[in-house]
Amino acid sequence: MGMPDVPKVSAFAHLHVDPVSTVDRVADELRRALFDGELDPGTPLREVALAESLGVSRSTVREALGLLVAEGLADRVPNKGTAVHALSADEIRDVCRARAVLETAGVRRWNEASEQSRDAVRSALTEFNRLAGTAATPQELTAAHLAIHRALTGLTESPRLIAMAESLYAEIRLALARLDRTRGNVREQAHSHAGLVRQLERGHLTEAETDLASHLAGAEQSIVESVAALDARG
Repeated sequence: MGMPDVPKVSAFAHLHVDPVSTVDRVADELRRALFDGELDPGTPLREVALAESLGVSRSTVREALGLLVAEGLADRVPNKGTAVHALSADEIRDVCRARAVLETAGVRRWNEASEQSRDAVRSALTEFNRLAGTAATPQELTAAHLAIHRALTGLTESPRLIAMAESLYAEIRLALARLDRTRGNVREQAHSHAGLVRQLERGHLTEAETDLASHLAGAEQSIVESVAALDARG
C-alpha cells in the first residue's frame, strides 16, 4: 500500500466557520477576511478550496460568493470563476459621493431624528474615542470610524437609505483593507468627529454639514491617492 497523499496547504486555511454554517455565516467570514486584508484584490475565490477550508458544500460557497458579488466586493470573471474586486479610483470617488449624500441627509435631520438615533451617533463617537487610546488594530479603528458615519446616515431613519449606506461602507472597508492609514491620523479623526457632533448638539446644522463635507472630501482624496500609490508600485 502506498503512502497517502499529503494534502496541500490551502491559501484559505486561515478561514473558518462552524460545520453547520449557513450561507450568511460563510459570507460573513469571507467579508471578515476581505476587510482584514487577508485576501488581496484580484485573488481568485475558488469554490472547491473554500468549501474544503470552511467545511461546507460548494453550493453554499457559491451562494455566499453571489452575495459578495451583489455587494460589489467580488467579481464574476467569465471562464475563471470569482475574484476579489479591486476598486478603481473612479469607483472610490463614486462611493464617496454617494455616502456624502446619505450622511448629509442624516445631519440635516438631527433636530427631527429620535433621541435613540442621536444617541447612536454619540455612542459611536464615544467608542471610537475609547479605541483611539488603545492598541486597537487598523481594522478595528476603521470599523469604529465608519460606525460614526453609519450612525449619521441612521439619522435619516429610512430603512432603504440605511441599507444603501451599508453597501457603500462595505466597499469603503474593502478599499481601506489595502491601506494602513487609520492609525496615523486617528487622533485627528477623533478631534474632527467630536467637533462635528458638538455642532450638531448646539443646533448648528449648517456648520456641521460644512465640517462633514470637508472631512469626507479629505477622506476621499486620501484613499484615492493611497490606492493609486499602491497600484503604481504594482
